[in-house]
Amino acid sequence: MEIKGKVHEVGATQQVSETFKKRDLIVEYAENPTYPEYIRFEALQDKTALLDTFKAGDEVEVFFNLRGRPWTDKTGKTSYFNSLVIWRINAIAAGAPAASTPAYAAPVDVSNAPGEDDDLPF
Repeated sequence: MEIKGKVHEVGATQQVSETFKKRDLIVEYAENPTYPEYIRFEALQDKTALLDTFKAGDEVEVFFNLRGRPWTDKTGKTSYFNSLVIWRINAIAAGAPAASTPAYAAPVDVSNAPGEDDDLPF
């Protein structure tokens, strides 16, 4: 999944355990500019470094996976949690395509030159 928006906040890296770290990214998503949404994403493990170059106000395109999991408390009540886990993020220059957009060669005219016979049967 992907979404485009403006960086609202980049959190500090949190070392949750010896082998696990995470970092939050809050993106302002303004599908309706009158009522913007603030969406929290998580970068996990080595992906936390992806957020090092971003700051509040940067226009970004975030690629993420949607994850969900149940959790049962001591009383037996089950709750469900969702998380948006970043796997790639690109800066978007104002008025320009995303940085990851590949450049393609110009199309080549492959039609026959005048006077050449086309020997195809169709």
